[in-house]
Amino acid sequence: MKDINYGRDKVTGNSSFIFPKGEKLTSNELLGFIAYNETVLKPRYRENMKLYLGKHKILTAPEKETGADNRIVVNSAKYVVDVYNGYFCGIEPKLALLNDSSKIDEIARWNRQENFFDTINEISKQCDIFGRSIASIYQGEDARPHLMYSSPNHAFIIYDDTVQRQPLAFVHYQIDNSNNWTDAYGVIQYADKFYKFKGYDIEEDTNAAGYAINPYGLVPAVEFFENEERQGIFDSIKTLINALDKVISQKANQVEYFDNAYMYMIGFKLPEDDEGNPKFDFKNNRVLYVSQLDPDTNPQIGFIAKPDADQMQENLIQHLTDFIFMMAMVPNIQDKNFAGNSSGVALQYKLFAMKNKADSKERKFDKSLMQLYRIVLATLFNNKQDQELWSELDFKFTRNLPEDMASAIDNAKNAEGIVSKKTQLGMIPDIEPDAEMKQIAKEKADAIKQTQQLSMPIDILKRDNNAEEE
Repeated sequence: MKDINYGRDKVTGNSSFIFPKGEKLTSNELLGFIAYNETVLKPRYRENMKLYLGKHKILTAPEKETGADNRIVVNSAKYVVDVYNGYFCGIEPKLALLNDSSKIDEIARWNRQENFFDTINEISKQCDIFGRSIASIYQGEDARPHLMYSSPNHAFIIYDDTVQRQPLAFVHYQIDNSNNWTDAYGVIQYADKFYKFKGYDIEEDTNAAGYAINPYGLVPAVEFFENEERQGIFDSIKTLINALDKVISQKANQVEYFDNAYMYMIGFKLPEDDEGNPKFDFKNNRVLYVSQLDPDTNPQIGFIAKPDADQMQENLIQHLTDFIFMMAMVPNIQDKNFAGNSSGVALQYKLFAMKNKADSKERKFDKSLMQLYRIVLATLFNNKQDQELWSELDFKFTRNLPEDMASAIDNAKNAEGIVSKKTQLGMIPDIEPDAEMKQIAKEKADAIKQTQQLSMPIDILKRDNNAEEE
């Protein structure tokens, strides 16, 4: 951990901001954190986003004075992010309550209204690119909690200096065209009060009623991160990505170079003009010409041989490509070795590294989601007991893979009598066990009711026949 030299500001090795517990930041200390974010962290965030968008270094390299100058980008960064993010949360995560409370329906309704899982997908992608992302909650005019997410380019969470590293404040800021961090303006939100600031001026951020009280009693923001080091998925392969761009571009230059090969003509006598110059456009036709100096010389014609490094380049391209996917721990699904009808076990081995990476990320996300719902439920419910349901929430991320539905159903059938009905239904992809059990119970109740209704006329007829016999 090191000081930022603006007061009590500190930053850890994983770029987390630390401040003394229970204290409020002065304007100098607040701007100190913003300055560090702008001058140290933001350049890395921007570099990563440029890589993801295909704005690689090869495009801004100095121009060559002679020869072909191709600038080709192989956007491996975008590929590994999109494949990994789709694998991690391409399927909407499932949410359940461990105590089977009926409040899960109200929570699910809030999720739909806020497009919650689409937001989680975007947060996950930001984590892959930047290494971190921030979700925050605010009260709308309807007095209900609403969700938004922020890039670490202009938002950060400050943690206290205790062992638990609890959130102390959330800062969201903007800088206009001046690009001077001392002109930053935005909000700083503590667990008890909200403040707004502009430059060195900080004042309470009051609502329409004149209050700046935080209705949640918690810092209304949560940091999501890819790993404890706050590294993006391609931070460790940036040099490999740039090297691959360079090699591919050089190969294209070489192809163009061979297309522009020179022909040589030796010992020929070409027609000449009045000044004795051959009547031929040597420059545009790329021809080297040596006139006939000796009548006994045999004329020669051909192309100047050039060194061919094609195989060496191909080997380097293959090595760089292999290292990119190996170090990113994301398989190249376009690779010929990945294709084919692999068995389920073989496929699991190919995805083993990515699965381990996703499992680790899921544990980090579970922790952040629990804290996020703790904030949401603080105002979504009025009852104290319902507000504490965040600790009973259970999240299930399903890896996005091609599914053999028939095999899954067979496995579920074979589990009959061995596991609970809920677990059995959970073995089938795209099935929500709780909702499915409710639907099964409803269908059984409807069937019983229908059977009873159909049997009523028969009972009446029997009673009538008995009456006649009497």
